[in-house]
Amino acid sequence: MIKIAISGKGGVGKTTLSGTLARLFARKGYDVLAIDADPSMNLASALGIKNPPRPLTEYKELIDERAGGPAGVFKLNPKVDDIVDKFGVTGPDNVKLLVMGTVERGGSGCMCPASSFLKALMRHVILKLNSVVILDMEAGVEHLGRGTTKGIDYMIIVVEPGTRSIETAGRIAELGRQIGIDKFGIVINKAGNEVEVLDIEEKLKVFDLPVIGSIPFDNDLIRADLDNISPIERNGTAISSIITIFEKLSNKME
Repeated sequence: MIKIAISGKGGVGKTTLSGTLARLFARKGYDVLAIDADPSMNLASALGIKNPPRPLTEYKELIDERAGGPAGVFKLNPKVDDIVDKFGVTGPDNVKLLVMGTVERGGSGCMCPASSFLKALMRHVILKLNSVVILDMEAGVEHLGRGTTKGIDYMIIVVEPGTRSIETAGRIAELGRQIGIDKFGIVINKAGNEVEVLDIEEKLKVFDLPVIGSIPFDNDLIRADLDNISPIERNGTAISSIITIFEKLSNKME
């Protein structure tokens, strides 16, 4: 099985990639769990799920019970092995979705029951579930830690034409390497032409980040969003490119 974390600067298209890869893996017969670990929480629409599950951080009583409430003892390793079955929902192609939610962070970081709960859940799904796991992440690596990175097979960083997006990819890779992630792949989204792709590849060399595929700008993705349907239902050039990326990833599993 394979565990893929997908990150990148906001708005680069990582959620579209995450949802489409999840559906493609499921269509090939894999048991797929998609985790929305991005504060924007848009993965459900990319998967074609009309009624997404509530974010886990909204279950205050559950978190207090498992990880310790304000009046209780703070637990670093709360019980989480039943969470996916109880709080995930199943969508098209039998992809299961879990929405993490957000934790308010103050000062140098949040060491609170909710944070402990989410980190324990992430360790469980990455290290113990015998499934394809697709993580749609925020731009950082806050949801990961040294205890879980050995379970991540690939971190895909999505970039778009632009210096800030490329610099963000470099920072994400630097943070990832600091906590033990060693397999990265870049997907270039909204690419205009081959010259633009080659230019971005050249700029990424300084970060030692290989490009595993590119996705052209495609109005069909905009139309899918306007029609409130999953991008995979619009079989345009972007989806064709994601299928090529998927084939590269699935070949590594066989």
